[in-house]
Amino acid sequence: MNALLLFPGAGSSAEHSSLKAIERRAPWPVTRADFPYRKAGRRAPDRPPVLLQAVVDEVAKLGADRLVLGGRSMGGRICSIAVAEKRVDAIGLVLISYPLHPPGRPEQLRVAHFADIDVPCLFVSGTRDAFGTRDELVAHTAGIGGKVTHVWFDGLGHDLKGADERLADTVSEWLTKLKPARRRGGPRG
Repeated sequence: MNALLLFPGAGSSAEHSSLKAIERRAPWPVTRADFPYRKAGRRAPDRPPVLLQAVVDEVAKLGADRLVLGGRSMGGRICSIAVAEKRVDAIGLVLISYPLHPPGRPEQLRVAHFADIDVPCLFVSGTRDAFGTRDELVAHTAGIGGKVTHVWFDGLGHDLKGADERLADTVSEWLTKLKPARRRGGPRG
C-alpha cells in the first residue's frame, strides 16, 4: 500500500490549508498528523526526541509498504531527520518550505543529517523564503544521496501564501513519477 504522511510546521496544525489541498489531490492515501504538543493544545513545540518519536509512532500506525514522509517547515525537517537516522523506512521525502536556518542566522544550519538521506526528495520553496535562499538550499541539498527535485514558487515567502493548489499539484505530480528507492544494501539506481 502507498501512503503519504504529512506533518505541519511549528506554528500550525494538521488542519493547515496546504496539507488539506495535498490530501485532496494526491494520488495516494494521505494522513495528516499533529505532533504531541499540538494534540495537547500547547503552542511551543516539543523537544526533537519527542517530535521524532511522534513520527515513528505515526509511521507504525500506517503499516504502508511504500511510504513517503514530509510536511511543512519543521514537520518536514523532523521527518527528514527520522529518515536520515533510519528510525523509519520511507521511499521519499516531501519537504515544503524546508527551514534551512532561522531567519537572519545563516550560520545556524539545519543540514547535518542531509548526508545520511538516501531517498528521493522533493523540496518546494518560495524564492523569498527567509529560512534559506535558493542558492543556499541548492548548495546544501547537493549532499543528499537520493535524487533531489527543487520546485520554486517565484516571489513567495516561507508561508507560500496563496499557492495551496499549485503546491498540491506539484506534490501530486512528483508522487506519480516517484520510483521506489532500492532497498538498503542493494545497488543504487
